[in-house]
Order: sequence, then C-alpha cells, then structure tokens
Amino acid sequence: MPTLFLEDLTPGQSFSGTTTIQITAEDIQRFAAEFDPQPFHLSSAGAADSVFGTLAASGWHTAAVTMRLLVDSEFRPSGGVVGAGFDDLQWPLPVRPGDELRVTSEVLEVRRSRSNPLIGIAKVRTVTLNQNDQPVQVSVGNLVIPARDTPKEPGTQSD
Repeated sequence: MPTLFLEDLTPGQSFSGTTTIQITAEDIQRFAAEFDPQPFHLSSAGAADSVFGTLAASGWHTAAVTMRLLVDSEFRPSGGVVGAGFDDLQWPLPVRPGDELRVTSEVLEVRRSRSNPLIGIAKVRTVTLNQNDQPVQVSVGNLVIPARDTPKEPGTQSD
C-alpha cells in the first residue's frame, strides 16, 4: 500500500486491517501483570466475582493491540500513525482469551492546519472487531498527517 498524504484522504474513505491477532489468556495476564494488575485481568479466579465473571483483557491491552493492527492495516499515513488525541474511546465488550481481533478505519474529517500548512488533521474512527464482528473498541482519533503540497499564498504565482 502506498503512503497517504493529507490530500489523499477524504471523508467516508474506509480502510481494512490486513492481519488479525488472537489473544490468549497468557497475553492478557502478561500485559496485566506489567500495566494493569487488577484481579479480573490476572486470573479467572480473580475475575469470578467481578463484573466480567471470567478473565478479560485490560482496555489498555486492547488499545495496544489495536495500535499494532492499525499500523499493519491498509491505512498508511505518510510519517506514520501520529496521534494528537482522541475525541472518543469506548470498550463496548471485553476481550476474552481466544478472541481474534482485526480493525477497520473510516476517515470522518480532513482539514489542513491553520498554524502549520505542512500538516493537517484527519479525524478517524477505528473499530476493533472480534471474530464475531462485534466491536470491542471504538475510537475517534485525531491524527497528524503531512501534506504533500504547501498551499500558495494568495497573490503569488506558482512555478
């Protein structure tokens, strides 16, 4: 896939993931032990009396996997996937051992920066789906995208 510049993006454009990642109980426990050591992420026994009932991945684990899947997807912004923040981040369903995750992305808005015409912002909805096509993470992020062309100042001639 070619890299995409600001001028290549339009609202409504969709991109699919090209890979999937299967999540294991060991993956969930390893991530949790280092970054989110709550009982419902560390063991089935610890999750038994929680709102999850069984072992569930940390939302931050899901976010990290989503980032990997996004980098491996058809969506290839020039300069990489550089975030400027999120407007929305949801985890509608927990990720469980055995879930196989993939991503889809849709461009919602594209605008050139007023303060720096060499870049722009693309608002992108990324949905992480499990093997049953159920969303396990939905985010709306603002990504910094380099522009291919610098707009000419009014009244100047182009070469």
